[in-house]
Amino acid sequence: MAADRFIPYRKQDIVEMCVRELKLDDSLSFRQFCDLLSNSLHVEYHKTLESLKNDYAPFDPNADTKQLEPYTTEQKAQCQANFANNFADVLNAANFEKITEQDLQDALTEESLFKVRLEVEFDDFEQVVFYRRGESQVTETITSLFGLRKQTLNFTNYDRVAIFITFKDQAHFDTKKKTLMGFEPGSTIVKLFQNVPKADLEMLFPNSEVRMRPIDKAFIGASAVVGGAVVLVTKLGASILLLAALLGFWIGWREEAVEMTQQHFISFALGLGVFAGFIFKEWSKFKNRKIKFMKALSDNLYFKNLDNNAGVFHTLIDAAEEEDFKEAILAYSFLLKSQTGLTSQALDEAIELWFKDKYQCELDFEIPDALNKLERMQLVVLKNGVYHGVDLVQAKKTLDHHWDNIFNYA
Repeated sequence: MAADRFIPYRKQDIVEMCVRELKLDDSLSFRQFCDLLSNSLHVEYHKTLESLKNDYAPFDPNADTKQLEPYTTEQKAQCQANFANNFADVLNAANFEKITEQDLQDALTEESLFKVRLEVEFDDFEQVVFYRRGESQVTETITSLFGLRKQTLNFTNYDRVAIFITFKDQAHFDTKKKTLMGFEPGSTIVKLFQNVPKADLEMLFPNSEVRMRPIDKAFIGASAVVGGAVVLVTKLGASILLLAALLGFWIGWREEAVEMTQQHFISFALGLGVFAGFIFKEWSKFKNRKIKFMKALSDNLYFKNLDNNAGVFHTLIDAAEEEDFKEAILAYSFLLKSQTGLTSQALDEAIELWFKDKYQCELDFEIPDALNKLERMQLVVLKNGVYHGVDLVQAKKTLDHHWDNIFNYA
Protein backbone atom coordinates (compact mmCIF):
# COMPACT_ATOMS: atom_id res chain seq x y z
CA MET A 1 0.00 0.00 0.00
CA ALA A 2 1.45 3.35 -1.09
CA ALA A 3 2.22 6.00 1.54
CA ASP A 4 -0.36 8.76 1.94
CA ARG A 5 0.25 12.46 1.26
CA PHE A 6 -1.85 13.40 4.28
CA ILE A 7 0.13 14.53 7.35
CA PRO A 8 -1.73 12.92 10.28
CA TYR A 9 -0.91 15.56 12.90
CA ARG A 10 -2.68 18.78 13.89
CA LYS A 11 -1.24 22.10 12.78
CA GLN A 12 -0.34 23.07 16.34
CA ASP A 13 1.39 19.72 16.87
CA ILE A 14 3.52 20.26 13.75
CA VAL A 15 4.58 23.68 15.04
CA GLU A 16 5.60 22.13 18.37
CA MET A 17 7.49 19.33 16.59
CA CYS A 18 9.40 21.91 14.51
CA VAL A 19 10.22 24.01 17.58
CA ARG A 20 11.72 20.96 19.29
CA GLU A 21 13.65 19.96 16.16
CA LEU A 22 15.10 23.43 15.56
CA LYS A 23 16.07 23.85 19.25
CA LEU A 24 15.71 27.62 19.01
CA ASP A 25 16.82 29.89 21.82
CA ASP A 26 13.87 32.15 21.04
CA SER A 27 10.93 29.94 20.07
CA LEU A 28 8.56 32.92 20.38
CA SER A 29 9.95 34.42 17.17
CA PHE A 30 9.32 31.17 15.29
CA ARG A 31 5.77 30.93 16.63
CA GLN A 32 5.13 34.51 15.49
CA PHE A 33 6.35 33.51 12.04
CA CYS A 34 3.93 30.57 12.12
CA ASP A 35 1.04 32.90 12.98
CA LEU A 36 1.89 35.22 10.09
CA LEU A 37 2.12 32.31 7.66
CA SER A 38 -1.13 30.76 8.91
CA ASN A 39 -3.06 34.03 8.61
CA SER A 40 -1.73 34.69 5.10
CA LEU A 41 -2.89 31.27 3.93
CA HIS A 42 -6.23 31.78 5.67
CA VAL A 43 -6.97 34.93 3.66
CA GLU A 44 -6.13 33.13 0.41
CA TYR A 45 -8.42 30.22 1.21
CA HIS A 46 -11.22 32.55 2.28
CA LYS A 47 -11.31 33.80 -1.32
CA THR A 48 -11.52 30.21 -2.54
CA LEU A 49 -14.36 29.50 -0.13
CA GLU A 50 -16.37 32.48 -1.40
CA SER A 51 -15.82 31.36 -4.97
CA LEU A 52 -17.05 27.84 -4.19
CA LYS A 53 -20.16 29.16 -2.45
CA ASN A 54 -21.03 31.46 -5.36
CA ASP A 55 -20.54 28.77 -8.01
CA TYR A 56 -22.52 26.22 -5.99
CA ALA A 57 -25.49 28.55 -5.38
CA PRO A 58 -27.47 27.56 -8.53
CA PHE A 59 -27.34 23.87 -7.54
CA ASP A 60 -27.57 24.02 -3.75
CA PRO A 61 -30.51 21.77 -2.67
CA ASN A 62 -30.42 23.26 0.85
CA ALA A 63 -30.45 26.95 -0.11
CA ASP A 64 -32.67 29.10 2.14
CA THR A 65 -32.05 32.38 0.29
CA LYS A 66 -33.81 33.91 -2.71
CA GLN A 67 -32.18 34.53 -6.07
CA LEU A 68 -31.89 38.13 -7.20
CA GLU A 69 -32.21 37.01 -10.83
CA PRO A 70 -32.74 33.55 -12.34
CA TYR A 71 -29.65 31.85 -13.73
CA THR A 72 -29.49 31.24 -17.47
CA THR A 73 -28.50 27.84 -18.85
CA GLU A 74 -25.12 29.24 -19.88
CA GLN A 75 -24.52 30.73 -16.42
CA LYS A 76 -25.38 27.43 -14.76
CA ALA A 77 -23.00 25.56 -17.05
CA GLN A 78 -20.20 28.02 -16.28
CA CYS A 79 -20.86 27.81 -12.52
CA GLN A 80 -20.86 24.03 -12.73
CA ALA A 81 -17.50 23.97 -14.52
CA ASN A 82 -15.93 26.51 -12.15
CA PHE A 83 -17.20 24.66 -9.10
CA ALA A 84 -15.94 21.27 -10.28
CA ASN A 85 -12.45 22.66 -10.99
CA ASN A 86 -12.17 24.61 -7.71
CA PHE A 87 -13.56 21.74 -5.67
CA ALA A 88 -11.03 19.34 -7.20
CA ASP A 89 -8.21 21.80 -6.43
CA VAL A 90 -9.31 22.11 -2.79
CA LEU A 91 -9.49 18.33 -2.40
CA ASN A 92 -6.03 17.98 -3.92
CA ALA A 93 -4.69 20.66 -1.57
CA ALA A 94 -6.26 18.78 1.35
CA ASN A 95 -4.32 15.71 0.12
CA PHE A 96 -7.37 13.70 -0.96
CA GLU A 97 -6.92 11.09 -3.68
CA LYS A 98 -9.46 10.43 -6.42
CA ILE A 99 -11.15 7.03 -6.18
CA THR A 100 -10.91 5.28 -9.52
CA GLU A 101 -13.76 3.77 -11.51
CA GLN A 102 -12.24 0.35 -10.83
CA ASP A 103 -12.45 0.92 -7.06
CA LEU A 104 -16.15 1.78 -7.39
CA GLN A 105 -16.80 -1.31 -9.51
CA ASP A 106 -14.96 -3.47 -6.96
CA ALA A 107 -17.18 -2.05 -4.21
CA LEU A 108 -20.29 -3.11 -6.14
CA THR A 109 -19.05 -6.68 -6.63
CA GLU A 110 -17.45 -7.31 -3.22
CA GLU A 111 -19.59 -8.53 -0.33
CA SER A 112 -20.60 -5.80 2.08
CA LEU A 113 -19.12 -5.95 5.56
CA PHE A 114 -22.57 -5.05 6.89
CA LYS A 115 -24.20 -7.96 5.05
CA VAL A 116 -26.34 -5.61 2.98
CA ARG A 117 -26.67 -5.92 -0.80
CA LEU A 118 -27.19 -2.61 -2.57
CA GLU A 119 -27.97 -1.65 -6.15
CA VAL A 120 -27.10 1.74 -7.65
CA GLU A 121 -28.65 3.16 -10.82
CA PHE A 122 -25.76 5.13 -12.29
CA ASP A 123 -27.93 6.32 -15.17
CA ASP A 124 -29.52 8.88 -12.80
CA PHE A 125 -26.27 10.83 -12.49
CA GLU A 126 -24.70 13.40 -14.77
CA GLN A 127 -21.41 13.35 -12.87
CA VAL A 128 -19.99 11.15 -10.11
CA VAL A 129 -16.65 11.81 -8.41
CA PHE A 130 -15.35 10.12 -5.24
CA TYR A 131 -12.28 11.18 -3.26
CA ARG A 132 -10.65 9.57 -0.25
CA ARG A 133 -7.95 10.40 2.29
CA GLY A 134 -6.22 8.06 4.69
CA GLU A 135 -6.08 4.42 3.58
CA SER A 136 -5.41 1.64 6.06
CA GLN A 137 -5.78 -2.11 6.47
CA VAL A 138 -8.20 -2.96 9.26
CA THR A 139 -8.99 -6.28 10.93
CA GLU A 140 -12.36 -6.81 12.59
CA THR A 141 -14.12 -9.82 14.09
CA ILE A 142 -17.77 -10.22 13.11
CA THR A 143 -20.03 -12.48 15.18
CA SER A 144 -23.19 -14.28 14.06
CA LEU A 145 -25.50 -17.06 15.22
CA PHE A 146 -25.95 -15.41 18.62
CA GLY A 147 -22.21 -15.06 19.07
CA LEU A 148 -21.45 -18.73 18.39
CA ARG A 149 -19.77 -18.05 15.05
CA LYS A 150 -16.86 -15.60 14.73
CA GLN A 151 -15.27 -14.51 11.49
CA THR A 152 -12.13 -12.38 11.15
CA LEU A 153 -12.15 -9.98 8.20
CA ASN A 154 -9.28 -7.97 6.74
CA PHE A 155 -10.36 -5.02 4.63
CA THR A 156 -9.26 -1.66 3.26
CA ASN A 157 -10.68 1.31 5.14
CA TYR A 158 -10.80 4.96 4.07
CA ASP A 159 -10.57 7.54 6.89
CA ARG A 160 -12.34 10.24 4.86
CA VAL A 161 -14.46 10.00 1.72
CA ALA A 162 -15.81 13.05 -0.13
CA ILE A 163 -18.39 12.62 -2.89
CA PHE A 164 -19.54 15.01 -5.60
CA ILE A 165 -22.67 13.95 -7.52
CA THR A 166 -24.78 15.85 -10.05
CA PHE A 167 -28.24 14.49 -10.90
CA LYS A 168 -29.65 14.55 -14.41
CA ASP A 169 -32.39 17.03 -15.28
CA GLN A 170 -36.13 16.67 -14.81
CA ALA A 171 -36.66 15.38 -18.36
CA HIS A 172 -34.60 12.29 -17.60
CA PHE A 173 -36.73 11.32 -14.60
CA ASP A 174 -39.97 12.17 -16.43
CA THR A 175 -38.95 9.76 -19.20
CA LYS A 176 -38.29 7.02 -16.66
CA LYS A 177 -41.45 7.95 -14.73
CA LYS A 178 -39.35 7.91 -11.62
CA THR A 179 -39.60 10.16 -8.57
CA LEU A 180 -36.32 11.25 -7.05
CA MET A 181 -36.75 10.98 -3.29
CA GLY A 182 -34.95 13.61 -1.23
CA PHE A 183 -33.07 15.35 -4.05
CA GLU A 184 -34.04 17.68 -6.87
CA PRO A 185 -33.27 16.84 -10.51
CA GLY A 186 -30.34 18.88 -11.78
CA SER A 187 -29.00 19.55 -8.28
CA THR A 188 -25.48 18.80 -7.09
CA ILE A 189 -24.85 17.14 -3.75
CA VAL A 190 -21.58 17.16 -1.85
CA LYS A 191 -21.05 14.90 1.16
CA LEU A 192 -18.23 13.98 3.50
CA PHE A 193 -17.99 10.65 5.35
CA GLN A 194 -15.56 9.00 7.76
CA ASN A 195 -14.34 5.42 8.27
CA VAL A 196 -15.78 3.89 5.11
CA PRO A 197 -14.72 0.35 4.11
CA LYS A 198 -13.75 0.15 0.45
CA ALA A 199 -16.21 -2.71 -0.06
CA ASP A 200 -19.09 -0.48 1.10
CA LEU A 201 -18.56 2.59 -1.07
CA GLU A 202 -21.87 1.94 -2.83
CA MET A 203 -23.80 2.74 0.36
CA LEU A 204 -22.75 6.39 -0.07
CA PHE A 205 -24.80 6.83 -3.25
CA PRO A 206 -28.05 8.75 -2.64
CA ASN A 207 -30.15 6.39 -4.79
CA SER A 208 -28.80 3.07 -3.50
CA GLU A 209 -31.55 0.52 -2.87
CA VAL A 210 -31.44 -2.45 -0.52
CA ARG A 211 -31.79 -5.83 -2.19
CA MET A 212 -32.00 -9.26 -0.62
CA ARG A 213 -28.83 -11.31 -0.89
CA PRO A 214 -29.12 -14.79 -2.53
CA ILE A 215 -28.47 -16.44 0.85
CA ASP A 216 -31.31 -14.45 2.46
CA LYS A 217 -33.68 -15.33 -0.39
CA ALA A 218 -32.70 -19.00 -0.11
CA PHE A 219 -33.21 -18.96 3.66
CA ILE A 220 -36.66 -17.38 3.46
CA GLY A 221 -37.63 -19.44 0.39
CA ALA A 222 -36.71 -22.74 2.02
CA SER A 223 -38.62 -21.79 5.15
CA ALA A 224 -41.65 -20.85 3.06
CA VAL A 225 -41.58 -24.09 1.03
CA VAL A 226 -41.27 -26.35 4.07
CA GLY A 227 -43.84 -24.42 6.09
CA GLY A 228 -46.24 -24.23 3.16
CA ALA A 229 -46.02 -27.96 2.56
CA VAL A 230 -46.78 -28.64 6.23
CA VAL A 231 -49.82 -26.32 6.15
CA LEU A 232 -51.14 -27.87 2.94
CA VAL A 233 -50.83 -31.41 4.28
CA THR A 234 -52.18 -30.79 7.80
CA LYS A 235 -54.87 -28.20 7.10
CA LEU A 236 -55.92 -28.73 3.51
CA GLY A 237 -54.81 -32.27 2.69
CA ALA A 238 -58.18 -34.00 3.19
CA SER A 239 -60.14 -31.16 1.57
CA ILE A 240 -57.86 -31.10 -1.47
CA LEU A 241 -58.19 -34.87 -1.95
CA LEU A 242 -61.96 -34.57 -1.71
CA LEU A 243 -62.06 -31.72 -4.24
CA ALA A 244 -59.81 -33.68 -6.59
CA ALA A 245 -62.14 -36.68 -6.41
CA LEU A 246 -65.15 -34.41 -7.10
CA LEU A 247 -63.40 -32.82 -10.07
CA GLY A 248 -62.51 -36.28 -11.40
CA PHE A 249 -66.18 -37.34 -11.20
CA TRP A 250 -67.31 -34.18 -13.08
CA ILE A 251 -64.92 -34.72 -15.98
CA GLY A 252 -65.58 -38.47 -16.17
CA TRP A 253 -62.36 -39.83 -14.74
CA ARG A 254 -64.18 -41.30 -11.73
CA GLU A 255 -67.43 -43.30 -11.79
CA GLU A 256 -68.25 -43.19 -8.09
CA ALA A 257 -70.12 -40.04 -7.02
CA VAL A 258 -68.58 -37.74 -4.39
CA GLU A 259 -70.67 -35.88 -1.88
CA MET A 260 -69.48 -32.49 -0.47
CA THR A 261 -71.24 -31.59 2.76
CA GLN A 262 -71.43 -28.19 4.44
CA GLN A 263 -68.85 -29.40 6.95
CA HIS A 264 -66.45 -30.14 4.11
CA PHE A 265 -66.82 -26.61 2.69
CA ILE A 266 -66.31 -25.06 6.13
CA SER A 267 -63.16 -27.15 6.69
CA PHE A 268 -61.88 -26.15 3.26
CA ALA A 269 -62.55 -22.46 3.92
CA LEU A 270 -60.82 -22.64 7.29
CA GLY A 271 -57.87 -24.38 5.69
CA LEU A 272 -57.61 -21.68 3.01
CA GLY A 273 -57.70 -19.04 5.75
CA VAL A 274 -54.85 -20.74 7.57
CA PHE A 275 -52.86 -21.03 4.32
CA ALA A 276 -53.49 -17.36 3.46
CA GLY A 277 -52.32 -16.41 6.95
CA PHE A 278 -49.14 -18.41 6.41
CA ILE A 279 -48.47 -16.66 3.08
CA PHE A 280 -48.96 -13.27 4.72
CA LYS A 281 -46.63 -14.26 7.55
CA GLU A 282 -43.88 -15.27 5.10
CA TRP A 283 -44.36 -12.06 3.09
CA SER A 284 -44.11 -10.03 6.30
CA LYS A 285 -40.95 -11.92 7.23
CA PHE A 286 -39.45 -10.94 3.88
CA LYS A 287 -40.42 -7.27 4.33
CA ASN A 288 -39.20 -7.18 7.93
CA ARG A 289 -35.83 -8.61 6.91
CA LYS A 290 -35.51 -5.94 4.23
CA ILE A 291 -36.47 -3.26 6.77
CA LYS A 292 -33.81 -4.65 9.10
CA PHE A 293 -31.20 -4.27 6.37
CA MET A 294 -32.37 -0.73 5.60
CA LYS A 295 -32.10 0.18 9.29
CA ALA A 296 -28.58 -1.27 9.42
CA LEU A 297 -27.66 0.87 6.43
CA SER A 298 -29.29 3.97 7.92
CA ASP A 299 -27.63 3.49 11.32
CA ASN A 300 -24.28 2.97 9.67
CA LEU A 301 -24.53 6.12 7.54
CA TYR A 302 -25.75 8.17 10.52
CA PHE A 303 -22.45 7.72 12.35
CA LYS A 304 -20.27 8.01 9.23
CA ASN A 305 -21.70 11.23 7.82
CA LEU A 306 -19.58 14.28 8.71
CA ASP A 307 -21.05 17.07 6.60
CA ASN A 308 -23.34 17.83 3.66
CA ASN A 309 -23.41 20.18 0.67
CA ALA A 310 -22.25 23.76 1.38
CA GLY A 311 -21.10 22.73 4.87
CA VAL A 312 -18.52 20.44 3.26
CA PHE A 313 -16.73 23.47 1.78
CA HIS A 314 -15.88 24.85 5.20
CA THR A 315 -14.53 21.50 6.39
CA LEU A 316 -12.45 20.88 3.27
CA ILE A 317 -11.19 24.45 3.02
CA ASP A 318 -10.01 24.19 6.62
CA ALA A 319 -8.35 20.83 5.85
CA ALA A 320 -6.64 22.22 2.73
CA GLU A 321 -5.46 25.29 4.62
CA GLU A 322 -4.00 23.13 7.38
CA GLU A 323 -2.24 20.80 4.94
CA ASP A 324 -0.73 23.75 3.07
CA PHE A 325 0.50 25.26 6.32
CA LYS A 326 1.96 21.99 7.60
CA GLU A 327 3.79 21.34 4.33
CA ALA A 328 5.21 24.87 4.17
CA ILE A 329 6.29 25.07 7.82
CA LEU A 330 7.97 21.66 7.71
CA ALA A 331 9.92 22.49 4.55
CA TYR A 332 10.93 25.91 5.89
CA SER A 333 12.01 24.48 9.26
CA PHE A 334 14.28 21.87 7.68
CA LEU A 335 15.81 24.47 5.37
CA LEU A 336 16.29 26.83 8.31
CA LYS A 337 18.04 24.06 10.22
CA SER A 338 20.36 23.22 7.31
CA GLN A 339 23.55 25.28 7.08
CA THR A 340 24.30 24.48 3.44
CA GLY A 341 20.77 24.21 2.02
CA LEU A 342 19.05 21.20 0.47
CA THR A 343 17.94 20.11 -2.96
CA SER A 344 14.27 19.37 -3.49
CA GLN A 345 14.88 15.61 -3.39
CA ALA A 346 17.12 15.77 -0.33
CA LEU A 347 14.58 17.90 1.54
CA ASP A 348 11.78 15.51 0.64
CA GLU A 349 13.77 12.48 1.82
CA ALA A 350 14.88 14.20 5.03
CA ILE A 351 11.31 15.06 6.08
CA GLU A 352 9.95 11.62 5.24
CA LEU A 353 12.80 9.88 7.08
CA TRP A 354 12.31 12.20 10.09
CA PHE A 355 8.64 11.23 10.36
CA LYS A 356 9.45 7.55 9.94
CA ASP A 357 12.28 7.38 12.47
CA LYS A 358 11.01 9.81 15.10
CA TYR A 359 7.25 9.37 14.91
CA GLN A 360 6.85 5.94 13.24
CA CYS A 361 4.78 7.57 10.52
CA GLU A 362 5.24 6.82 6.82
CA LEU A 363 4.02 9.46 4.42
CA ASP A 364 4.63 10.76 0.91
CA PHE A 365 5.57 14.38 1.61
CA GLU A 366 4.26 16.78 -1.03
CA ILE A 367 7.56 18.59 -1.65
CA PRO A 368 6.56 20.45 -4.88
CA ASP A 369 3.56 22.08 -3.17
CA ALA A 370 5.62 23.03 -0.12
CA LEU A 371 8.42 24.65 -2.12
CA ASN A 372 6.02 26.41 -4.49
CA LYS A 373 4.29 28.08 -1.54
CA LEU A 374 7.60 29.12 0.03
CA GLU A 375 8.92 30.50 -3.26
CA ARG A 376 5.69 32.39 -3.92
CA MET A 377 5.91 34.00 -0.48
CA GLN A 378 9.67 34.69 -0.94
CA LEU A 379 10.63 32.61 2.10
CA VAL A 380 13.29 30.54 0.32
CA VAL A 381 16.11 31.26 -2.13
CA LEU A 382 17.10 28.85 -4.91
CA LYS A 383 20.80 28.80 -5.88
CA ASN A 384 22.20 26.22 -8.31
CA GLY A 385 19.39 23.78 -7.57
CA VAL A 386 19.80 24.12 -3.79
CA TYR A 387 17.14 25.71 -1.59
CA HIS A 388 18.06 27.95 1.34
CA GLY A 389 15.60 29.21 3.94
CA VAL A 390 15.44 32.97 4.49
CA ASP A 391 16.53 33.81 8.05
CA LEU A 392 13.68 34.06 10.56
CA VAL A 393 13.83 37.84 11.03
CA GLN A 394 13.70 38.53 7.30
CA ALA A 395 10.97 35.90 6.81
CA LYS A 396 8.76 37.65 9.38
CA LYS A 397 9.33 41.01 7.68
CA THR A 398 8.44 39.52 4.30
CA LEU A 399 5.19 38.00 5.60
CA ASP A 400 4.34 41.18 7.50
CA HIS A 401 4.80 43.23 4.30
CA HIS A 402 2.65 40.74 2.41
CA TRP A 403 -0.05 41.01 5.09
CA ASP A 404 -0.02 44.82 4.95
CA ASN A 405 -0.63 44.76 1.19
CA ILE A 406 -3.34 42.11 1.00
CA PHE A 407 -6.08 44.74 0.67
CA ASN A 408 -4.11 47.47 -1.07
CA TYR A 409 -6.91 49.03 -3.12
CA ALA A 410 -5.31 52.47 -3.51
